[in-house]
Amino acid sequence: MNKQDKPQRVLVTGGGGFLGSGIAQRLIARGDRVRSLSRGFYPKLQALGVEQVQGDISESSAVQQACQGVDLVFHTAAKAGIWGAYDDYYRTNVVGTRNVIKACQQLNISRLVYTSTPSVVFNGKDMAGVDESVPYSKKFDAPYPQTKAQAEQEILSAASHKLKTIALRPHLIWGPEDNHLVPRILARAHRLKQVGDGKNLIDTIYIDNAVDAHLLAADALENRPDIAGRVYFISNNEPMPLWEIVNRILDAGGLPPVRRSIHKSMALAVGSALEFTYKMFHISAEPQMTRFVAQELSTTHWFNIQAAQRDLGYHPQVTMEQGFDRLKQWLKTIGKAPN
Repeated sequence: MNKQDKPQRVLVTGGGGFLGSGIAQRLIARGDRVRSLSRGFYPKLQALGVEQVQGDISESSAVQQACQGVDLVFHTAAKAGIWGAYDDYYRTNVVGTRNVIKACQQLNISRLVYTSTPSVVFNGKDMAGVDESVPYSKKFDAPYPQTKAQAEQEILSAASHKLKTIALRPHLIWGPEDNHLVPRILARAHRLKQVGDGKNLIDTIYIDNAVDAHLLAADALENRPDIAGRVYFISNNEPMPLWEIVNRILDAGGLPPVRRSIHKSMALAVGSALEFTYKMFHISAEPQMTRFVAQELSTTHWFNIQAAQRDLGYHPQVTMEQGFDRLKQWLKTIGKAPN
């Protein structure tokens, strides 16, 4: 990783999250001065020496305060998930992103790295090795990808000679300290069912590699302003059967593999019925299945990362096998897996 000639002043939105805290930690290690904007207060960030601004990214005044005096912004904050009110996703993912863009423009911040998602192009069908030329989906079955797609387009449209922007699409970030994907899989271990024939390939990205890609993107914007306004898929570049990945995560947690299965068409029917019921009766809890989840779990979706390799110099340093080993050791350390 390139080290800057002098320390930078950097804001990480969502600095208390899985990716955000990883970026903050790496920036501190290389000598940068880091500020975080999050709704909560995080002792881990305090221990690192990160300045913390508490506020909601959908409030422009909080974003303006957090952006004061910084040179670079990593915008990782987002409302993720598969269920919930569209307005909640819109407020965080779209309005929040607009606030970040506006603050960068008004305060003369020169670089903005945005964390997007491959879900913005997912159309419910198999995607094998597609690159950044694939268009945005025309139909979204969940508010998360819909609002992230809108936010990504606004980030790219904001690129100018004064504000250089770039969007990264990491696919399923995981690893030690994951507070989203890994805990969900482990918590649902005894209820999980394989959707489809189990042969669908996907790619993911180990946390250290995702952090690498973000820092590389920021450095590349400094040295290659011609890449401003572009988007890049990033992954471990090791497509594997989705259910093999799930089973390896379960194994890391000392749990048995998924043994039951359900046909894709049945999962879609169940998801559709549950969505209708939950909306009809205004149930706020997350359904066990939705159409979006059924499609994600049964289709192939992995992405060509040659553009990131070429333009950003991104090459995954931690393999999937190494990642599974590290995850297993971490889960043992925190007492979530047997000795």
